[in-house]
Amino acid sequence: MSGKYEAVIGLEVHAQMLTDTKIFCGCSTKFGSEPNSQTCPVCIGMPGVLPVLNGKAVEFAIKTGIAMNCKISSYSRFARKNYFYPDLPKGYQISQYELPICEHGHIEIMVDGDVRRIGITRIHMEEDAGKNIHEESGPYSFVDLNRAGVPLMEIVSEPDIRSPKEAAEYMKKLRTILKDLDVCDGNMEQGSLRCDANVSVRHVGQKEFGTRAELKNINSFRFVEKAIEYEIKRQIKVLEDGGKVIQETRLWDSAAGVTISMRSKEEAHDYRYFPEPDLVPITVEQKWIDEIKASQPEFSDERRERFVSEYGLPQYNADQLAIDRSTSVLFEEAVKAGGTPKDVANLIIGELTRLLNEDSKTFDECPLRPKQLADMLRLIENGTISGKIAKTVFEEMYKTGKDADTVVKEKGLVQISDEGAIEKAVDEALAKNRNEVERYKAGDEKLMGFFVGQVMKATKGKANPQMVNELLKKKLG
Repeated sequence: MSGKYEAVIGLEVHAQMLTDTKIFCGCSTKFGSEPNSQTCPVCIGMPGVLPVLNGKAVEFAIKTGIAMNCKISSYSRFARKNYFYPDLPKGYQISQYELPICEHGHIEIMVDGDVRRIGITRIHMEEDAGKNIHEESGPYSFVDLNRAGVPLMEIVSEPDIRSPKEAAEYMKKLRTILKDLDVCDGNMEQGSLRCDANVSVRHVGQKEFGTRAELKNINSFRFVEKAIEYEIKRQIKVLEDGGKVIQETRLWDSAAGVTISMRSKEEAHDYRYFPEPDLVPITVEQKWIDEIKASQPEFSDERRERFVSEYGLPQYNADQLAIDRSTSVLFEEAVKAGGTPKDVANLIIGELTRLLNEDSKTFDECPLRPKQLADMLRLIENGTISGKIAKTVFEEMYKTGKDADTVVKEKGLVQISDEGAIEKAVDEALAKNRNEVERYKAGDEKLMGFFVGQVMKATKGKANPQMVNELLKKKLG
């Protein structure tokens, strides 16, 4: 970014709530069903039907507001947001406008070692629209209304974000909080967590905001960062060339790595908001707020500190394990099953994460139980298998779901710890490599790794590495 300018960024994040049914009717919210199979007269906007508010959605919104340090409104109400689009069956969206459920909160993020507080303007509830499907093979478009009426929370930040990196960290923190609360699964690819970014630039030291552009269609943390980075550079170039930034909505094209003008940006009055006549206002008693507050879970920041103090983990390991609740649960359950905390942490952060990433799976979809991790680590500790063989064992466990003991027996992978057998392999390796022995004795000590490799090759990786090293040192002098 040019040193003359600074960015001003605010994010509007839509989080799909993990309710079983839609916000104003009893239709299922399950993802991936046949098009238009999860609809009813209410969510497709038939005349004469009346919406009924899903109480669980209100509870989830309050939970989220408390976690983000918001004031929970004792009185809020829904409004009609009027606009026409084919995926909006009623011709309006039921949302909240001047009286949202939560206001004036904040969360803290860590960026390059510094803590930044980002304000939350409001959190409000609304219904989702359907989905337009455009056929590439012909001049046709279809509408799937399964998503119409799915409950959303819109979390609107203050324009407190100053860099693309801060925006990505803010999104990650939001996702972690929502998953900790179990109110949203945070799946950006499926659209259950979506982000629009309002981006403007201004001269450093200037108090007034610049003209902003709204960026839509951002569906990953990496794209949040890249889209905002591109837009900042684009706006600076416009200003440097003597032009003016216009207020508009732009789409992020992830394939081309650019933002593209979509339409002029609407203002609130363009939507002709008015109170929703078919729903009564929401009144929230303080007693309910207190009950929800008392039931809040442990959050990632608290877990991180506890993992360092209780288990003695390095800060990096604690950070990696605490960021996701399912990862944290797997770690603690494996430790309870007998695994050493540092070894369990290394296994999860290393091999298990690698295998899950290769399969594009999350820790919620991990095929191994905590006890299986602990049992495999125990085989390493008692010398049954070596660390090198453990990688082969673990990959087979992950692929088949079998226990470590079963894999070791079926594959014949028990570590050789018989000193006589190892000594024989060492002697054979030294006899076959006389020249290397002479070079080692002449001072080329780097050849120790070569000799270890020869012994391990001869024993198919089964020899106890510690015993191999000790015997080689003894025989080579």
